[in-house]
Formats: sequence, structure tokens, C-alpha cells
Amino acid sequence: MMQRDRPEEAPMTATDAVVLYTDGASRGNPGDAAWAYVIVRGGAVAASSSGYIGTATNNVAEYHAVINGLRAAQAFTQGRLKVRSDSELVVRQLTGRYRITKEHLADLADEVRRLMRNFSEVGFESVPREHPCIQLADRLCNERLDTERRGRHE
Repeated sequence: MMQRDRPEEAPMTATDAVVLYTDGASRGNPGDAAWAYVIVRGGAVAASSSGYIGTATNNVAEYHAVINGLRAAQAFTQGRLKVRSDSELVVRQLTGRYRITKEHLADLADEVRRLMRNFSEVGFESVPREHPCIQLADRLCNERLDTERRGRHE
């Protein structure tokens, strides 16, 4: 299985392009945490979702975004998938550029690798948080966190 994290390698064409954008958020570190993903196919948003995970660190939330996004992306392709995140730590850990020293993150990375087997190829790429799809995922995270907060205070 090939993992690519450099965008200049084997760019996808519009016909096979399924891109998963992920984001995680934690209010406090650790604190209330949420994940979100946006799946883009053929240049348009095909799916998006978010979830609340309780008290966690931002890095844990970022991994949960990738895991949940990979699960959902199976409905759109079993071929090539590009995963884009603004979390350089997660991207670099999943591409082997950084060692994973924390056991709980290693367990989450193992789950990502297990899910990657459902695709012919998965590439990881860091993108700036200003990217429109990352901003959408970030908004979904914050909306989820706001909903959870309101629910506890009613």
C-alpha cells in the first residue's frame, strides 16, 4: 500500500478524486472535544459529519476525525483516497515521518491503518487551516461543541 504525503506525487484526476478533509477540536487540552470530516468527490462536497467524544486532547480529536472519515469514505471509493488535515502531527505520524511515542495515539494510528486496508491507496497531506474544506470541518466541530454545551446547560 502506498502512502503519499507530498502533493507533487501522482496527482489524482477529477474522475478518481475522492478527498477526505478532517479536523478535530478540543476546548481545553484536554477538554470537550469533537471531530468532523468533509468528503469531496468530483470537486463537490459529497458528505460531512461531526461527533462529540467527551473530554480529550486535540490530537485525539484529530485522530477520531480521520478514523470516522475513513469509515464514511468507504461509501464513495475503495480506490484512491487523499486525506487532508491541518494537523501536521497526525499527518507526519501516519506517514512515518514522526514516531508515535504515546500509547493512546499509537492505538488510534493502528485503527487508521486497519481502515486504510479498505482502499487501494491512501495518501496523507497537511493543508493550512485556511483551506475552505478544513474551515468547514472546523465549523462543524465548533457547532457540535456548542450543541453539547447547550444541552448540558438546559
